[in-house]
Amino acid sequence: MNPVRRLSVSTPPSRPPSSFGEPRPLRGGSTGLRATSVRDGSAVIVSVAGEVDASNEDFWSHLLSKMGAAATAPGPFVVDVRGLRFLACGAFPILAREAQRCRRRGFNLHLVSNRAAIARTAAACGLRPVLLIFPTVRFSHLGLVSLL
Repeated sequence: MNPVRRLSVSTPPSRPPSSFGEPRPLRGGSTGLRATSVRDGSAVIVSVAGEVDASNEDFWSHLLSKMGAAATAPGPFVVDVRGLRFLACGAFPILAREAQRCRRRGFNLHLVSNRAAIARTAAACGLRPVLLIFPTVRFSHLGLVSLL
């Protein structure tokens, strides 16, 4: 079994996503978007907290792009948003774009949320076919899709 390794990204990027070591705090915008990431074999799990809004969408995009690039097939690339207080509508197209990149590379992006509002927003944006939503990281690894 592969050991779990911690990944980090900063803005602007100071080292490639394949670098490993002690995690550093990841922050974006004035709202205090924070993220931690872990590699578990071919999977990368990113847990975010704070808020994603117009002030930090560029950091959100950068974070997903760099951490998604660190994942390899068979993946998955897991984005755990259960720690967010707010996820703006503008964050969903960024998630969808990264999900499409992951699929082209042979694995899926798994969005982890236990809030029905996230699934409803993804559906309202027409993104449910692109975004696989799971209630927990464990369900994500087992491939058990939420019925939210």
